[in-house]
Amino acid sequence: MSEDSDGPAPSRAGAEPSRRAGEPTAEPKDPVERARAICLRLLTGTPRTRRQLADALRRREIPDEAAQQVLDRFEEVGLIDDAAFADAWVDSRHHSRGLARRALARELRTKGVDAATVDEAVGRLDSDQEAETARALVDRKLRTTRGLPREKRIRRLAGMLARRGYAEGLALRVVRQALEEEGEDPELLEEHLPEA
Repeated sequence: MSEDSDGPAPSRAGAEPSRRAGEPTAEPKDPVERARAICLRLLTGTPRTRRQLADALRRREIPDEAAQQVLDRFEEVGLIDDAAFADAWVDSRHHSRGLARRALARELRTKGVDAATVDEAVGRLDSDQEAETARALVDRKLRTTRGLPREKRIRRLAGMLARRGYAEGLALRVVRQALEEEGEDPELLEEHLPEA
């Protein structure tokens, strides 16, 4: 094929791959424009915290001044809102995964949400909601533990709650109540339940 033909150019090692329809053109050279493009691309898929975006810009070697400028502007117009992110995270992860306040707070801290915002978001879950969720989790898991020795059932059920961030006292109380309602002798349960 000659160089004057309308067909695609032959592939060369190290040559830039051809662009598909709908793909954006090359990244802008201006660091602020690059930072803006990166943030918009990341925010398209899912909400993110300011720190998650700052970390992504740092990995892509965006100068701190340009990153700060873009992040401040995105925060100003509401594209970055750590409080809204934390509230949505708590609602979603508590209802879908049954996570307790402690586990939710840990996850939010790893995403860069500040302590006051974390406390406010997880504070919306009260003790009664947490106990109800723990009980629902135990009720779902209870069927799979039938036929196991009492001690093993207690360990499995309490362990499942502990992995989701529930305090030991609440976990043991919920497990005891569920097993009693299933017909277990309360006195025999006391022998196998550790002191909370």
